[in-house]
Amino acid sequence: MTLSKTYRIALIAFAAFLLTAVFHTRAVAQTNSSQAVRNIVIVHGAWADGSSWSKVIPLLQAKGLHVVAVQNPLSSLADDVAATKRAIALQDGPVLLVGHSYGGVVITEAGNDPKVVGLVYVAALAPSDGESVASVTKPFPPAPLGSEVRADAESFLTVTPKGIAEDFAQDLPDKEKQLLTATQGPTAAAVFGATITTAAWKTKPSWSVIASDDRAVSPELEKAEAAAMKATSITVPSSHVPMLSHPKEVADLIEQAAAKAGRQ
Repeated sequence: MTLSKTYRIALIAFAAFLLTAVFHTRAVAQTNSSQAVRNIVIVHGAWADGSSWSKVIPLLQAKGLHVVAVQNPLSSLADDVAATKRAIALQDGPVLLVGHSYGGVVITEAGNDPKVVGLVYVAALAPSDGESVASVTKPFPPAPLGSEVRADAESFLTVTPKGIAEDFAQDLPDKEKQLLTATQGPTAAAVFGATITTAAWKTKPSWSVIASDDRAVSPELEKAEAAAMKATSITVPSSHVPMLSHPKEVADLIEQAAAKAGRQ
């Protein structure tokens, strides 16, 4: 029994359709698996707010990235992690988490969220399981900034104008130092003793900006952390706020991290 010519043509056409669909599906899957991460969630540190990223955010947006700056309450590590996880939940896909200073502690805990595919530490602290700011900084000489921190009656800490000018942002113009002083977020002393449950950097790729002139977090500690995390790192001749003094270098590293995290 022979197939009619029309039937044979239909079978060939159907087979061609199936092959095209298979190749298209594979191509789409390969493209999606290698796409750069689009969502960047940025976490500020102690004595700061989201405006501390005001120079980096436009640079990332110009590259087509979707950026959200978390406004941490700075009332406890748990509160700050919760605020960060709410921001992560609102994103429509994979997330690259970026943290500055104490914000590094926040992303170390919040980064365990399944949406997070990579972590970027900017002059930041990166404790391991069971560690805190207090414990990781103890082996290093006291940071000069510490002598310019003042506590109020409710154990919230602020930095003096002298501390901002000389130990926090010494490489910024005076007007920017004054703005940082005015916008700093009082920070609960308790956050520095709060411990990490599970360090996300143990299972997720990390990047690090080391500030070689940092007077708030020891540059040697930043280097040691980067080594422990096996982080891809850069060093900039910056104060504690490289995102303000060297925004292009910081933005470039975040962009590179977004591109690579999406392929891992």
